[in-house]
Amino acid sequence: MKVGVIGAGVISEQYLESLTKAPSVSIEMIADLDPTRSEQRARQYGVPTFGTPEELLAHEDIELVVNLTIPKAHEEVTIAALKAGKHVWSEKPLALDKASAARIRHQALESGREVCCAPDTFLGPGIQTGLRLVKEGRIGKVTGATTAFEVSGPESWHPNPDFLYAKGGGPIFDMGPYYLTALVCALGPISRVVARSSQARDFRVIGSGPRAGEKFPVEVPTNVIALIDFAGGQIAQSSFSFDCARPRAGVVEIHGTEGTLVLPDPNSHEGTLQLFGIDSNDSEPEIIPCVGEVMQRGVGVVEMAQAIREGRSPRAGIDLAAHVVEVLQALEEAATSGEEVKVDSRADAPALLPVAFNPWATVI
Repeated sequence: MKVGVIGAGVISEQYLESLTKAPSVSIEMIADLDPTRSEQRARQYGVPTFGTPEELLAHEDIELVVNLTIPKAHEEVTIAALKAGKHVWSEKPLALDKASAARIRHQALESGREVCCAPDTFLGPGIQTGLRLVKEGRIGKVTGATTAFEVSGPESWHPNPDFLYAKGGGPIFDMGPYYLTALVCALGPISRVVARSSQARDFRVIGSGPRAGEKFPVEVPTNVIALIDFAGGQIAQSSFSFDCARPRAGVVEIHGTEGTLVLPDPNSHEGTLQLFGIDSNDSEPEIIPCVGEVMQRGVGVVEMAQAIREGRSPRAGIDLAAHVVEVLQALEEAATSGEEVKVDSRADAPALLPVAFNPWATVI
């Protein structure tokens, strides 16, 4: 399948590193608002054509667009690509709120095209191995989960981190999709959330690149603690922070009546797992290697292309992505208001979560 990439920023390198080597897709063009960036990436990865987003969308041979723009542009670019008759893979999050996600869904249905969304890490062998263990009953009946992402913030290494602290950023919208997608795949749809938040500083300082030393404002909460209820009765506690000097990230623990399963970092496609038996006299966990082929970023694009060719629904489809967007919005609202916020996507689409969602559909 012929693919075009819109957005030549930092994350594009990870996608292009994988997709230019994948035999089932062909990267035909890369586009960016800054033509020098699209030209640089095209030359770096041997992509035959570069140009503007408008030129890419007018490219008749391109069937699928990979949208790697900043979050606030996701809706606009995705809808434009759908109107141009393209399938779309979007970086996370799908949109900034459930109303935007609903507009994307409407356009996808009208255009007769598929929309999928990152993260695709849950398709990697790390989390897939964990999901299979849960499905097999290795920890008994699942009762809940614990997740943690706590770091000092991306401004120390990202050359242009402003958007990560603007609307649609912060630890919830930037990193939340990895953890929430893993939780939904393991425990099913989320029904309501409670959250509290704080913000350590009104501005941040860029620590690397040509803008090093430049200050920029913080527009979103940078420390969020959440309690999450699932439609199946399970519960989870999660922390999302850009305010912690001592890093604690990649923590995803699924609890059951017979034990606890520690998954690999949901921001990664691989890694080992740990299984703690509840009645075990041995304090050391069982170490379980992941099983499966590792592709890294872009595996979701390849799976999407294969699904379209086979006439089936892609695994990282819009239902899952839209549900995660609603949860992100609910967490932000709960953190700001201090009130419990219910999650119910059925108002936007009768077939959406939690009515017709089978969490095991994401187990390969």
